[in-house]
Amino acid sequence: MWKKNIVILALLLPLAAVGQVERRASPLSMVTSRYKDTYLKITYSQPQAKERVVFGGLVPYGKVWRTGANEATELTVTHPITVNGMELNAGTYAIFTVPDKTKWTIIFNSDLGQWGSYNYNEKKDIIRFDVPVQKINQPEEAFKIQIDPLNNKAIVSMRWEHTQVSFEILYSEPPAKK
Repeated sequence: MWKKNIVILALLLPLAAVGQVERRASPLSMVTSRYKDTYLKITYSQPQAKERVVFGGLVPYGKVWRTGANEATELTVTHPITVNGMELNAGTYAIFTVPDKTKWTIIFNSDLGQWGSYNYNEKKDIIRFDVPVQKINQPEEAFKIQIDPLNNKAIVSMRWEHTQVSFEILYSEPPAKK
């Protein structure tokens, strides 16, 4: 009887491990938006401030940042869009940023699957533009990306600590059906 119990236990232990979820200090998060046939998804990890100085401290000014924690943040879009006035084809892109006190440089890059920004390659940049920094009164403990849809456009905002940056996405109108 005891051998049968050991065999059953040996079979069930791996199943119990499969159900466990990896715990990260910076949890994975995703925001999505949809306009007609265009689907937009941003996947990122949410680092926590934990009473640290974030910008100019934990995240140095003037250096390329993965825009979150863990793997580089990624944006996927199913149809072409316009980002801050520049065309971006359908596909998946890494989002890097270069934070500074008064402005951030937002970068859409074709090199996917990176851990952090350690191997960031500027030659693979698809779009690069600057946006002004806005100060927010209510601090954000966790890094947060938000998409606010406004009909055929959306405002993407990134917030952490007392800092917010935003940029506009314009959804392309699908071709007329014949």
